[in-house]
Amino acid sequence: MSITTSQTIGPFSHEAWDWAVQASAPATLESSAATVIVQGVIRDGDGVPINDAMIEAWLPQGAANEAQQAIPGFRRAPSDEQGRFAFRLSIPAAPTPGEPAAWVTVFARGLVKHQFTAIFLEDGAGVDGSAVLAQVPAERRGTLIARKQADGGYAWDIAMQGASETVFFDYT
Repeated sequence: MSITTSQTIGPFSHEAWDWAVQASAPATLESSAATVIVQGVIRDGDGVPINDAMIEAWLPQGAANEAQQAIPGFRRAPSDEQGRFAFRLSIPAAPTPGEPAAWVTVFARGLVKHQFTAIFLEDGAGVDGSAVLAQVPAERRGTLIARKQADGGYAWDIAMQGASETVFFDYT
């Protein structure tokens, strides 16, 4: 058997990666930093919630607001038994037009290779004129856009397969 470039995350990923979940919680943001909560559910191709996924978000634009963080601009959130996940994003005072609110990596059982995607806030500066969204067929762009909720947070679900599959990018 030869060595492969990737492997599945195994049955104990939540325990093994808990240190980064704690380290990425935004406890010490600059006082003027705006934040939003993005929450959703991750589902497999049959629509069943995935209870052992790990969702990572990288916020290059928000990192400046988080100089005191252990890992500025980084979030790691596990899914719970119902497939739910949530993380707080810091929003820069002057977001770069066309850029997503966060770049996202998804790890889950059965995935030999993690998946890459992005989150755009529906009312954010990133949606208009985005070179990233322009690469995605118009009918699929909605899978990358988090919808504003009445409580001020955003809802964004991840579908790993199926008719409403989230758009994933290939960075190879």
